[in-house]
Amino acid sequence: MLSKFLTKTTFTSQKDFIENLHIRVPENFNFGYDVVDAWAAEAPDKPALLWTNDKGVHRQYTFAEMKEYSDRTASFFRQLGIGKGDMVMLILKRHIEFWFSILALHKLGAVVIPATHLLTKKDIVYRCNAADIKMIVCAGETVITDHIKAALPESSSVKRVVSVGPEVPEGFIDFQQGIDSATPFVKPEHPNSNEDIMLMYFTSGTTGEPKMVAHDFTYPLGHIVTGAIWHNLHPGSLHLTIADTGWGKAVWGKLYGQWIAGANIFVYDHEKFTPADILQKIQDYKVTSLCAPPTIFRFLIHEDLTKYDLSHLEYCTIAGEALNPAVFETFKKLTGIRLMEGFGQTETTLTVATMPWMTPKPGSMGLPNPQYDVDLIDADGRSVEAGEQGQIVIRTHRGKPLGLFKEYYRDAERTEEAWHDNIYYTGDVAWKDEDGYLWFVGRADDVIKSSGYRIGPFEVESALMTHPAVVECAITGVPDEIRGQVVKATIVLSKAYKEKAGDELVKELQNHVKRVTAPYKYPRVIEFVDELPKTISGKIRRVAIRKKDEE
Repeated sequence: MLSKFLTKTTFTSQKDFIENLHIRVPENFNFGYDVVDAWAAEAPDKPALLWTNDKGVHRQYTFAEMKEYSDRTASFFRQLGIGKGDMVMLILKRHIEFWFSILALHKLGAVVIPATHLLTKKDIVYRCNAADIKMIVCAGETVITDHIKAALPESSSVKRVVSVGPEVPEGFIDFQQGIDSATPFVKPEHPNSNEDIMLMYFTSGTTGEPKMVAHDFTYPLGHIVTGAIWHNLHPGSLHLTIADTGWGKAVWGKLYGQWIAGANIFVYDHEKFTPADILQKIQDYKVTSLCAPPTIFRFLIHEDLTKYDLSHLEYCTIAGEALNPAVFETFKKLTGIRLMEGFGQTETTLTVATMPWMTPKPGSMGLPNPQYDVDLIDADGRSVEAGEQGQIVIRTHRGKPLGLFKEYYRDAERTEEAWHDNIYYTGDVAWKDEDGYLWFVGRADDVIKSSGYRIGPFEVESALMTHPAVVECAITGVPDEIRGQVVKATIVLSKAYKEKAGDELVKELQNHVKRVTAPYKYPRVIEFVDELPKTISGKIRRVAIRKKDEE
């Protein structure tokens, strides 16, 4: 399968990668037909998705079965009036119906809008009206369906609501009955062109309503580098990416690049994240490849890993936030496995990464993916030198790179603000070392300006994470009359230190930071909390901490 899309499928060095990465883009590419159905024809019994849940149910699906179920779902959705260009929101958690539905919608040429199950009535109303959503397919759980029912009177574009169960409330259509009684599916004559919108995510910034990030039908091909190269997957891999399907990381790690590489995707459908449960699943199902945000790895290393047989685990990747070197070193010491970092956004695919042939530098994102023309520039638009901070940008004067978003849907002003003069501005600040490796500093609006110094939250967090008291922390700036801003650390303590929270521990942590990094960066304010505010994807919401401090 890989050789259909890559002129060369293996790389041995960054030079080789830069010179020989060439992705073929077929005309009218459709992931449902050109990858899933192609696998079903070529190797029908090939394992595609191993699904299990926290109730002990598990099922291995083959590519032939994924074709069959997605065809039946496509036929059912077509009977409900869904066709090319129609907007459909999926609120399906990690239920198997997410994969049936997203493939079906691709096959119909419709637009998929994955969403988190944490949306309230207000969130649903906004999304339905902003995108003219025609249908919602959801998990049949009261907490979800009640919010949808409350939103419907103010969401005039929505014509159908579908529940996959276990509950199918009045007014909702039963997904299972629908696919069971669906007529044989016939492929539409022209489901899509490459430029058509295939996928949209609502992504929240620090201000204003969420933006609608629109990707075209070539977007899955942009993830070949994600799955086949960065995740280092092969046809014998069983890959687990820990992500809810409402977050962009799900298609990064639970769908496109993994199936193009021919890997088997592992899905654990669970309600509550418990590190011990994840480790048990990795052991019991012999997971070979794991990708998760730093938050997850921080919790895993606080478990007793000697209780689990992780011998089948071959490779681990990490993304979502910058990786603290202390987490890298601890995980390597406990498992022998190096965490290979990557960076990207909802608007992109993998942009910067530590690839298999590279020596990881703990805390560095790695080198730019040659699929993108990545640069670091200062406020004047000048490319910065080694050691200088700059905003990460993608240059597009040669055309839109494969994997970069099409636009912020229905928002030309925001699109122009982020992407103009053939430069897409990520809003993330980094610096590069003499070898060209990029080191994350923070969001442009997270960088703290104190007494003339620019302090990146990540470098202070990394220093704190080397102290045994700290499980998690977030660095923010708080207003100060003299210095403009001072550094504040919001800290979750380890069990052994919870009872020691107080002035003495505050002083100890401040002195620790002064020893580990430049003394001017130490946190003058420290607050101990039980948990940090996070997004559904596990990213720390520093904006929520700042807002609370302002109030």
